[in-house]
Amino acid sequence: MSLKKPQLSTSQIWYLSFGFLGIQGGFALQNGNASRILQIFGADIHQLSWFWLVAPFTGLIVQPIIGHFSDKTWNALGRRKPFFLLGAVLAFIGLILLPNSNSVLSNSSSTFLGMSLVLWFGGLFLAFMDASFNIAMEPFRALVGDMLPKNQSTAGFGVQTGLIGIGAVIGSWLPWFLHNKMGIPNTAAEGVVPPNVVYSFYIGAVILLGTVLITIFKTKEYPPEQFIQYQNEDSQIPSENGSSKSSIIKDFLSMPERMKGLGLVQFFSWFGLFTMWVYTTSAIATHHYHLSPDDHSSYSFGRAGDWVGILFGIYNAVSAVYAFLIHKFAAKTSRKFVHVFSLTAGGIGLLSMYFISNPDLLWIPMIGVGLAWGSILSIPYTLLVDKIPTQKMGVYMGIFNFFIVIPQIINGLIGGIIVRDFCGNYPIKYVMVGGVFFILAALFTLRIKEPLFNEKKKLESQ
Repeated sequence: MSLKKPQLSTSQIWYLSFGFLGIQGGFALQNGNASRILQIFGADIHQLSWFWLVAPFTGLIVQPIIGHFSDKTWNALGRRKPFFLLGAVLAFIGLILLPNSNSVLSNSSSTFLGMSLVLWFGGLFLAFMDASFNIAMEPFRALVGDMLPKNQSTAGFGVQTGLIGIGAVIGSWLPWFLHNKMGIPNTAAEGVVPPNVVYSFYIGAVILLGTVLITIFKTKEYPPEQFIQYQNEDSQIPSENGSSKSSIIKDFLSMPERMKGLGLVQFFSWFGLFTMWVYTTSAIATHHYHLSPDDHSSYSFGRAGDWVGILFGIYNAVSAVYAFLIHKFAAKTSRKFVHVFSLTAGGIGLLSMYFISNPDLLWIPMIGVGLAWGSILSIPYTLLVDKIPTQKMGVYMGIFNFFIVIPQIINGLIGGIIVRDFCGNYPIKYVMVGGVFFILAALFTLRIKEPLFNEKKKLESQ
C-alpha cells in the first residue's frame, strides 16, 4: 500500500533548493562573462558559439548519467546530496580557474591549431566548470520531485526558480558592483581579464559552495524503506540488469507522451536562450555602443560588458519575483496559459532590442525575458513531474535535459557561421532570431494536452 508524502513547511521547501541560489550565481557569472573572457583571450566573434558548445555537450553526457546513478544511490549522506556536493566542489574550482587561464600558462603566446593555448585552456576550464554545474544541478531538480507531494510541486519549483533568480541577480551584478561601488577596475592589459570580473568569480565560488552546504545540512532525504512507501502501489525500485547505458536508452525510448510534447517546447526555448547568452554582449557593444566587432579591450567594451551583466541581472530579478507569483497565476488560468504568455513576452523582448537605440532603455525588453526565464525554469517541470515514475525521477530529469542541450549544440554549430556570413559579425539580428524561437516555443506549448483555461480544483487534481 502506498502512502502520501507529508506536506513540507515553507522553510523546508526553501532549504530543499537553497543550493540552487549559489549554483545559479555561478551559472550567471558564466553566462554574463564567458564570451567576454574568451574574446579577451583572443576568440573571434564567430568562434564564440563553438566554445559555448562545451556547455550543452557536457550537459548531454553528464545529466542523464548523474540522474541514473542518483536514482540508485543510498548512503549515509542521502540519495541526491552526494552528487550536488561533488558538483559544488568541482564548480568552486572551475570558477577560480576560468578567469585565470592566462596565469595558469604564464601568459604563454604559444598556439595550437591556429589558436592560442590560453584560449584553448579557457575553453577547457569552461567545459570543466559547466560539467560541474550539471553534476550539481540535476539532482536538485530530482530532489524536489522526491520530497514534495504533487500538490506542492508547483510551489516547490516556484521557490526553486525564485532562488535561481536571486542567485542569478547576484552573479550578474557582481562585476558592476565591484567596479562602481568598490572601485575595482573593469579594464586590464590586453589578454588579461579585468580585476572586477576575476574577483566576482572568486566571490561566486564561495557563495556556491556555502549555499549547497546549507541544503545538505538542512535537508534530510527519505531513507529507502520510507521512500518506497511513497511510491504508487505498482511501483518498486527495480533491480535492473544490463548496463547503465542500455537502461538510459531504454528509458529514453519509453519516455511519456507529455515529455515528448514538452521536448519541442524546450527545444525552441533553449535555442533562443543560447542565442541571447552567447551574443548579447557583442550585440550591444556593436549595435548600441557602435564598436567594431574586433574591439575587445577598450573602455567602451568593458562598459558594454558590465551593462550586459546589469541587464541579465534585471531579467533574473524579474524571474525571481515572478516565480513567487507564478503558481497563483497558473491557478487562475492554467500552467499552459502561463507558459504561452511568458514565452511570448520573452520573444517580444528580444525582438525589440533591435529597435531600441538607447542602451539605457534596454532594461525594458529584459522584463519580457525575465517572464520567459521564470516560466522556463518552472512550468515545464511542473507539467512533467506528475507524469513520470517517482522511482525514475532522476534519470527522466536527466533525459529531459536532452531537449535543453541539443538545441544549444545545433545553435553552437551554426550560430557563428550565420553571424559571420549573414550578419557581418554584428549579431543583433541573430539575437532577434532568438526572439522568434521563443514565440515558436509558445506556439508548441499550445499543443500540450492540458486545458488552456481551467478551474483551480481541476488543476490541482491533475
